[in-house]
Amino acid sequence: MSGSQAVVLEITPQVLLKAYSCGIFPMAESADDPTIFWVEPEMRGIIPLDKFHVPRRLARTLRTRPFEIRVDTAFDAVVAACQEAVENRPSTWISDQIRRLYGQLHRMGHSHSVEAWLDGELVGGLYGVSLGGAFFGESMFSRRRDASKACLVHLVERLKTRGYRLLDTQFVTDHLRQFGAVEVPREQYTVLLENALQEDASLI
Repeated sequence: MSGSQAVVLEITPQVLLKAYSCGIFPMAESADDPTIFWVEPEMRGIIPLDKFHVPRRLARTLRTRPFEIRVDTAFDAVVAACQEAVENRPSTWISDQIRRLYGQLHRMGHSHSVEAWLDGELVGGLYGVSLGGAFFGESMFSRRRDASKACLVHLVERLKTRGYRLLDTQFVTDHLRQFGAVEVPREQYTVLLENALQEDASLI
């Protein structure tokens, strides 16, 4: 994580939005860490919207519509679920302060959740920040097979139809690579971000 710096000062949602517009995002070392550090990776993860790929098995599953997909009906619950420690993720970078900040961004209309529901139960979801024509994916969780993947597919479909130009994943994992995620150098990312911010898109 290059370009990271720990801070103790309380930051505001406005400062957070400015950071995103400059290609910087916050993280914490753990859920109870009172400090936040800023991250600006040398190589940035993105999913090119025109090259998004749905794996064949997942496509077959989604054709059966196993989940009800909703947007922004349980934002706080999605972030809380992403903050929870699970077997394959014993620690989290989402601190209580970060959770509060993104809740404020949500109420300002800049942070959104995509949710998978099954029999009235929230079983998966993701959340991120919307700014201009850029969407910055933050985290996802799944309590049923393919639940978070279904949310990602829905998110990309919505981004495409609503004029977005950039889907930022911050980093690239094997999980995201199967959908077409790639790394781009910071200089290239800056150009993509500047172009996306000129758009006036809305997820809702």
